[in-house]
Amino acid sequence: MLYILLNNGGTITFIDCITQFYFLCASEVFECFLLALMSYDRYVAICNPLRYATIMTSRHCVMLVVISWVFGFSIILIHIIKTAKLHFCGPNIIDHFFCDIVPLLDLSCSETFIINLEIYVMGIPTVFIPAMIIIVAYAYIVFAVLRIPSSSGHGRQKAFSTCSSHLIVVSIFYWTIFSVYFVPTKGLTVSISKVLSLLYTVFTPFINPIIYSLRNKDIKKAVKETFRKSGMNVPN
Repeated sequence: MLYILLNNGGTITFIDCITQFYFLCASEVFECFLLALMSYDRYVAICNPLRYATIMTSRHCVMLVVISWVFGFSIILIHIIKTAKLHFCGPNIIDHFFCDIVPLLDLSCSETFIINLEIYVMGIPTVFIPAMIIIVAYAYIVFAVLRIPSSSGHGRQKAFSTCSSHLIVVSIFYWTIFSVYFVPTKGLTVSISKVLSLLYTVFTPFINPIIYSLRNKDIKKAVKETFRKSGMNVPN
């Protein structure tokens, strides 16, 4: 995808296109699960801080991530197999940066009603349920933070600051996902759809390490040391 972006176009075989589509879908589904797990982690840290160390053990975290990987890369196979069996007999030019479901359906000569229905059905366990977990987790977090005495302003600020980076990523990711796949396509132009697709495929993964790492004291210290050696001033 990045090669095609840099060269303003490119060619790809059908098998490579379906393979790219599979890894794109699988990674996005995994991202949905991972964001839900991170919201659960924040919920436990703020609402049950004394039990955090016993609940979110290393073994528990690894197990949850592995389950998310396996579930994300297996459930999406049903959708990929159905899409690969579509009949393509018209133009072979994809008006997009990568092989995504919307441009592929536009090129298909087969009836696509079942595929479109499948997108909404599969969206329930892969997108809507993780989104609901995030909403419920943050509802509990907000209620827990509001119960903190107003005199302890620093406590409230610290509690909300621990969730800010996650909320930024969740907002960008889910807003673009819902806009591209669940909003009626008539409401989006091709250009807008392309830009929104870049937000969740390129921009969100790009800012993830920046948003999360810069909250780490060791990373911030290393960045300051690097800039200090180059003679640049870095604000605290």
